[in-house]
Amino acid sequence: MPHGLPTGALTSYLDVAQLTLYAFWLFFAGLVFYLRREDRREGYPLENEAVGRLKSPDPILIPTPKHFRLSSGHTMYAPQTNAAQDTAVPSRKVEPWPGAPYERTETSLRAGVGPGSWVPRHDEHDRTWDGEKRIVPLRVADHFVVHEDGPNPIGRPVLGADREPAGTVVDLWVDRGESLVRYYEVELPDGARRLMPSAFCRTPWGDGPVTSEALLGAQFAEIPTTRDPDSVTLLEEERIVACFGAGTLYAAPARAEPLL
Repeated sequence: MPHGLPTGALTSYLDVAQLTLYAFWLFFAGLVFYLRREDRREGYPLENEAVGRLKSPDPILIPTPKHFRLSSGHTMYAPQTNAAQDTAVPSRKVEPWPGAPYERTETSLRAGVGPGSWVPRHDEHDRTWDGEKRIVPLRVADHFVVHEDGPNPIGRPVLGADREPAGTVVDLWVDRGESLVRYYEVELPDGARRLMPSAFCRTPWGDGPVTSEALLGAQFAEIPTTRDPDSVTLLEEERIVACFGAGTLYAAPARAEPLL
């Protein structure tokens, strides 16, 4: 009778614990590779600073494009290996080496450089689950009111970082999805209206003026306008907030200088 391995005697010749450890190592290495590959869907492929073109996508480290269906009905692909790059940004490198910072070449707060940079989002309205425009003024969302125990900024003057008058708050824009105040609608001295993000201003208790440290009083006229006086699109929001972000560094020349 020929001799062979008895049934179930595999453990007598192999170290199962060691094999389990090796299997875990292989699984963990594959998991790390998969996660590092997936996190390259945004921001990749990289741009070659020397020539200003995208680097050739690595077929191993860069994943193949995957489509994502958005609630707005759009379909996005990531990574976008053939996305058009905006090369008309008014800026130049401070130093020639890779990674050197950029400085703007025009003085407008809409230049889109540094803290004033913005992303070209869809030029359409963000909407709630029931299809309503999400961010609208109180004159449209008439079921929202300012709480009687809190400070009401409507009717108060607005002062810039130089404490010069910028305008008057005439309405508040609320987020229907979050029940938050997103913007103050400011009427300028010439009658034009601009939106000021609530995160860039301060409303004191009592009857004091609303103040903003981001822009000077005269710079409120540079804030981008909205196409519809009663709503704001995703792209318009991006550019409005970017204008205030630019003001935190470029509103006054001293802001771009070192503190010491």
